[in-house]
Amino acid sequence: MILQRFINAEQAAQALAGQVAGALRAGLATRSTGASLAVPGGRTPLLLFRELREMELAWSRVGITLTDERWVPEEHAASNAALVRRELLTSRAAQGRFFPLYNGAPDAGDAAAAVWSSLAPLARPFDAVVLGMGDDGHFASLFPHSPGLAAALDPSAPPACVAMRAPSEPAERISLNIAALLQARRLFLFITGATKRDLLLAAARRAADAPQPVAALLAQRVPLPEVYWAP
Repeated sequence: MILQRFINAEQAAQALAGQVAGALRAGLATRSTGASLAVPGGRTPLLLFRELREMELAWSRVGITLTDERWVPEEHAASNAALVRRELLTSRAAQGRFFPLYNGAPDAGDAAAAVWSSLAPLARPFDAVVLGMGDDGHFASLFPHSPGLAAALDPSAPPACVAMRAPSEPAERISLNIAALLQARRLFLFITGATKRDLLLAAARRAADAPQPVAALLAQRVPLPEVYWAP
């Protein structure tokens, strides 16, 4: 991995937004199909979204999706799609083409194949994938001890959306598997706090007690994970 440390989360978000914008510009310059971006939900990326939405880009040619989603409609307070529409798809980025993951089906497992198919218009590989990480070492919605985790973390599996279970409500989730997330020209991990830093470093040195999800991510070399960390 490449680890970059910053004084505070604001500086980290500014630097990361510049790198993500640069990756999107490269995609726009080299592909007639446009550029593509996958982003996380949750609280950590809010600073990134507020920086990124002000970047000068041909946003109408940028396709955006989520790395994962809680299986709830956008009217729900926990919806990642609602967060992206509110915090990223505004200002200069308002013209971005958004591909949400939740499709209204009763069950994420039954919907996973259809959701993956709905992402087909996105240029692949993604020009940038941005991930967050929880205190338990999960990224996207690939939680430790979740049913189906081993298959979801298999980099040789076909890229896909997979249904996962979170340890907190709403428990039902849908996520890109690691094979889909690795279909990226650049892969970023944005984390804050000493707990996550220590967990990340343990995973990087392959400590026996490192959580399986982040350890599996840091074992990858193509693309090499680029970590942006601040206290």
